Amino acid sequence: MRNVIPNALTSLNLILGVFAIIFTYNGDFYLAAVFILAAMVADGMDGRVARYFKVSSEFGKELDSLCDLVSFGVAPAILSYAFLLKDFGVRGMLVAAFFATCGALRLARFNVNTGIVKGYFMGLPIPAAGCVVASFVMLNIKPSGWLFPIMVCIFAYLMVSSIKYPDFKGKGEKIRMVPAILTFLIAGYILFVQHNAIVFVIFFAYALFGILNTIMGLFSHSSPC
Repeated sequence: MRNVIPNALTSLNLILGVFAIIFTYNGDFYLAAVFILAAMVADGMDGRVARYFKVSSEFGKELDSLCDLVSFGVAPAILSYAFLLKDFGVRGMLVAAFFATCGALRLARFNVNTGIVKGYFMGLPIPAAGCVVASFVMLNIKPSGWLFPIMVCIFAYLMVSSIKYPDFKGKGEKIRMVPAILTFLIAGYILFVQHNAIVFVIFFAYALFGILNTIMGLFSHSSPC
């Protein structure tokens, strides 16, 4: 029975991701985005429940990755295409496919490097990437020009990048003060001009902080003692 609960939560993650795709198909983009965010909550609980019951297994890890690909790779890709990328024709299709593909590569690399990468995430975790796209769609803001496709491409690339993201488990990648302050100021500015962007800002700030913190770390390591 103890094995069933975490796997049920992982399956719920997949179910919510499928719901997101269905609501995207029906044209309800806001609710589709809500289901992607809800899938992240289920995804965040399954691992903790498995560790609490001490039933973590390779089966659970593989199931989790497969469900994550649907909920945070495929569902946001289809949502972003239906929301705005479709206006760019084949290029919009390629951007959506690029996002889902980077998500798959991110998950595969994560599984292979589980025993190597400790204390941080290499590349933006796919739930964060999927949720930043979904939360942006929730704002129902349709930027002119190529801003939205470029944004989707950037978050797709961040998943397969070597940028280090903190896992907030108390050890590993150092959280530096200057990147934290810059991220806080930029996040505050976004909230100042867009008051209802709280959810988007949370995920955007995490994605931005990883970039700034990694850059600052490179300068720190190159500085002479």
